[in-house]
Amino acid sequence: MGENTTDARRFSRRSLFASTGLLGLAAAGVAAVSANAAAGGEGVQRTLQAGYPLDGKTAFGIDSTIRSERLFSAARGREVNVVTILPPTVPHEGLPMSLLLHGLHGNAHEAAVGGLADVLAAGVATRLVPAFGFIAVDGGDNYWHEHYSGDDPMRMLLDEVPQWLAARRLGGAAGEPFACTGVSMGGFGALVYSRRRAERGRPANAIAAVSPGLLTSWPEMSKRNAFSNPDEWAGLDPLRNIDKLGPSPIGLWCGDRDKFIDGARQFIGSARPEIGRITPGGHTEEYWRTITPDVVGFLGRHV
Repeated sequence: MGENTTDARRFSRRSLFASTGLLGLAAAGVAAVSANAAAGGEGVQRTLQAGYPLDGKTAFGIDSTIRSERLFSAARGREVNVVTILPPTVPHEGLPMSLLLHGLHGNAHEAAVGGLADVLAAGVATRLVPAFGFIAVDGGDNYWHEHYSGDDPMRMLLDEVPQWLAARRLGGAAGEPFACTGVSMGGFGALVYSRRRAERGRPANAIAAVSPGLLTSWPEMSKRNAFSNPDEWAGLDPLRNIDKLGPSPIGLWCGDRDKFIDGARQFIGSARPEIGRITPGGHTEEYWRTITPDVVGFLGRHV
């Protein structure tokens, strides 16, 4: 376990109970999916493995509300997919919302890894976490910043997503997300979002970075074709700008065999996030399923 000492002190009995309860629900979900597959439900199993339940129903038999639409983003200069994941059994009007940022070569439909919709629905239905939802959008492959002129996914997150949420009566009157959650490249983007919200004087309540794409060398980052030169990368890289990330509580999770493990360890050692956990696993769906209950619990504590 790579948990930092401040996290260990802060991890209260109540939060431990909630996390344990969510882990139990997650285990029940895995069993339900396996039983469904044995009964001929291979399509449902594949969909749940992608974190995107079919027919709005989780492995627990709980109805969830997942909507997908296409909207024009002026910041990106194109139409994008917009997916909202809302919990069951609660009013949706004014529901607190977290951004959900996908990884490299992904899109909004692939952002909910690790059975995220499942765990959220079950956690809210059983009152282990307060009600909140997720909104995912297509962000391209440029590490959530304006690498090419006229395509600025970060401006979309900061300026357009709140408008889209408010128009749908989500996220409160202003529609501003209370948190940002990201996986891989999306974890990098979530940390940059924390910085931008702090610069605007409206820090987020929480930032959840899952297996974040924090690289420690320019030759490796240059392979992603997301930055023009080392200086541009250095100016945005969360590892080199920890003092600019603002006061938002940060949770970071990474597998000990993940390709981004060096950057994750460096971030935990330097930033001292509220949660910094290194546990067994790689950059895989199987690993993400092991930590999703903890991520949902962390976000729930900061709604």
